[in-house]
Amino acid sequence: MGAFHAYDIRGIYPTEINREFAYKAGYFIPELLEADKVLVGRDMRTSSPDIYEGLVAGITDAGADVYDLGLSTTPLVYYATARHGFKASVQITASHNPKEYNGMKVSRENALPVGLDAGLGVIKRWMEEGKPTPKVAKPGKVHPFDISEEYLEFQRGYLKDISNLHVAIDCSNGMASKFVHQLFGEAPYYLYDTPDGTFPGHEPNPLLAENRVAISEAVRAQQCDLGVIYDGDADRVMFVDEKGDFISPDLMIALLGNYFLKERGLRGKVLQDIRSSKSVAEYLTPMGGEVCTWKVGRAFAAPRLREIDGIFGGELAGHYYFKDFSYSDSGLLASILVLNIVSDLKRQGRKLSEVIAEISHYENSGEINFKLERKAEAMDAVRDYFCSVEQPTAQMDFDGYRVEFPQWWFNIRPSNTEPYLRFLCEATSKALLEEKIAKTREIIARFK
Repeated sequence: MGAFHAYDIRGIYPTEINREFAYKAGYFIPELLEADKVLVGRDMRTSSPDIYEGLVAGITDAGADVYDLGLSTTPLVYYATARHGFKASVQITASHNPKEYNGMKVSRENALPVGLDAGLGVIKRWMEEGKPTPKVAKPGKVHPFDISEEYLEFQRGYLKDISNLHVAIDCSNGMASKFVHQLFGEAPYYLYDTPDGTFPGHEPNPLLAENRVAISEAVRAQQCDLGVIYDGDADRVMFVDEKGDFISPDLMIALLGNYFLKERGLRGKVLQDIRSSKSVAEYLTPMGGEVCTWKVGRAFAAPRLREIDGIFGGELAGHYYFKDFSYSDSGLLASILVLNIVSDLKRQGRKLSEVIAEISHYENSGEINFKLERKAEAMDAVRDYFCSVEQPTAQMDFDGYRVEFPQWWFNIRPSNTEPYLRFLCEATSKALLEEKIAKTREIIARFK
């Protein structure tokens, strides 16, 4: 049962996840979520048709109907779940993982995520216990449910005139390919814009630098104003500036304030994850945003944004959440809003890199991964050491630790999906940053 993770189901096909696995998950989802109909979408991975057949057979054998979106982005599933009143939905995808992976993202009513602590753990237990899956006397039916045009119209409602921009767009051979041409037309310079589950261009994970080489080169060669790159299922998006330089996704939370807080004049709460730069709050607070910090991952972020009735939010991993989008994340909607902002900036004679430089005031390490088993002990040792030699100005302990000091701060947390301890810090100078990283490495080395 290694395919069950904190946020979703994901594993290598067909050893960790396969048709039989999908059948059982499908059979149990209607009971878990008290649903008589289940919305189902899938990505373009080569194993998705097989997973789909197993999932649908399980759902219908349990007596529930399936509403089939067909090939779909994950945000389309979220949109349809909330907009059309489904109590249960599943997107078959492994998101940004390599081609040998597949999985499922399960949502409940209002597109709220079903993570390990919110229901997936129950399905895992039922599978482990061998709970029976008898076929009901009256199986459910499968109904085609293509709402692509409705979804496009919803997104077009946010798209302004961006004809002054020259944009490069990398779809990573993922599901964003289904919609980008219809949204942005043929003016952009497109890369890997054909859905292909073998990912011939590069792996669909834009967080890895090697997967951004093509978009950066295209921006420079084509003299673009910016570059956009989506992950495999289009729930995440990242950006490079007009120089082809990568923009840390947390800084884009701040940039989005130009739309929600400045242009629309909204006032309220903005969500960031525990790894976000202090620059985000420093930029948004004068605009009227109250920046709230929370745990990493959609399973935590989406419900939290709803709880605090936040306007929007984001994560270092490139997820952006919107109240206007049922408090869910959408790579396409985020990119539309960013393109609008950059278009307005260009009309003012300003470049994206200049505005990002105004937002960011710190030296940042990015996430550094340490592979070790004694993660909890190492985390405590790092926290205890730095708190013993300096007086913290703030501490958070809900997703690992975030400890802030006058000139620097750090976050140290265990990965929910991989055997890593992740460390990130930010400081007012490069020398101070390097000093703190070196000391952290020294402490953690004792626990390997």
